[in-house]
Amino acid sequence: MPNTPPGVANPLPTDGRPVLSVSELNREVKHLLEGSVPLLWISGEISNFAAPSSGHWYFTLKDARAQVRCAMFRGRNRSVRFQPGNGREVLARARVSLYEGRGEFQLIIEHLEEAGFGALMRQLEMLKAKLQAEGLFELERKKPLPYLPATIGIITSPTGAAVRDMIQVLGRRYPAAKIELIPVAVQGQGAAQQIANAIALAGRLQRHDLLIVGRGGGSLEDLWSFNEEIVARALAACPIPTISAVGHETDTTIADLVADVRAPTPSAAAEIASANAAALSEEVDGARWRLTRAMELQLRHLRQQVQLVSNRIRHPKEQLQNRAQRLDHLEMRLQTAVRSRTLANTQRLAQVERALNHVHPRQRIALAQTQLSQLAQRLKKSIDSTLQHKRELVTHAGQLLNSVSPLAVLDRGYAIVQDEQKQVIRRAQDVISGQKIHARLSEGEITAVVE
Repeated sequence: MPNTPPGVANPLPTDGRPVLSVSELNREVKHLLEGSVPLLWISGEISNFAAPSSGHWYFTLKDARAQVRCAMFRGRNRSVRFQPGNGREVLARARVSLYEGRGEFQLIIEHLEEAGFGALMRQLEMLKAKLQAEGLFELERKKPLPYLPATIGIITSPTGAAVRDMIQVLGRRYPAAKIELIPVAVQGQGAAQQIANAIALAGRLQRHDLLIVGRGGGSLEDLWSFNEEIVARALAACPIPTISAVGHETDTTIADLVADVRAPTPSAAAEIASANAAALSEEVDGARWRLTRAMELQLRHLRQQVQLVSNRIRHPKEQLQNRAQRLDHLEMRLQTAVRSRTLANTQRLAQVERALNHVHPRQRIALAQTQLSQLAQRLKKSIDSTLQHKRELVTHAGQLLNSVSPLAVLDRGYAIVQDEQKQVIRRAQDVISGQKIHARLSEGEITAVVE
């Protein structure tokens, strides 16, 4: 039989049947798979993950009973928003294929996401569309915030950093406000129901001028309570103006979209809710100046009227004196009232200044300097101790090295015998008569001839 070139089918073997080469078979199967199985979604656990220098990813998807090889090429895996690895549960969109070189069935991955994350995002988008269609996100339904809320309710976890940040900011910027914490769970089973119940209760009691609803940052799953429909509807139905402060600036929840005002962080929510002490002080100063100016103008007008009457009515003098005395009395009462009002405004300003001085950064700077000095002393002690330990280790290592040194053996009367090529001679039969040898002693070397 004539030889057939590699990769080419023998058109007519001895029995008359056509024969395919292995590469042709694999190519046909690949075309059959790719043409008959549509793009599909598959979930599983990653194993045998590999990312060679080419930028492509190769791994196996498995469940409890089976596994399948997968490949995701560089152009596709650049859009993956997480770092895959062994043991990660994922959801993939893939097409069925065959690797011709080894005849292995495999999946070509087009899209990859963490299992559960994509489902949550789809659920979130569906709820957003539903609530937006009902008009819950419209600006026309949002209530304006009060300028100076006397009582501020905070609906959040009582143990998180968010509540401490909000209370600290409110105490610094607006100490006159009364702050009431309404504690709830902000994540986990039943958290959304607690948040919705707290909002509804505050709306019924009407004890607060403003509500802040929020928590600190976290993953999508951690913030999910604020994406629940019951929380969104409770915010929409609340008669009290609300500020949503969930997570960090980049986090946006459905609660943020429904609330009257969205704050990027809990601290920012406290700043929005609080009045600026400097602005209040300027407002008090302006009101005091306007009041004093009005009083002066009124006094001037009264004096002009008295002068006019005095010029027109010369008699009787006693009546004129009585009116002048009454005017003086009114002037003194007016001055007393002005001083009293000015004193009250001054005292109020002093209270604001004391509140500001209470949170002055000077005390924090002094504390920080003390802590820095203590840390510097601890660092110096640590460095000294480390250096001393290293010196002891070096000394011990030198002693140990000296104890095993061959030179120490030479000091005890031994010698190292070598041939002319400096090879160590260990046995007498390794030399011959007349051969020149060298002996290295503890001090110096000697050359000898074997007899």
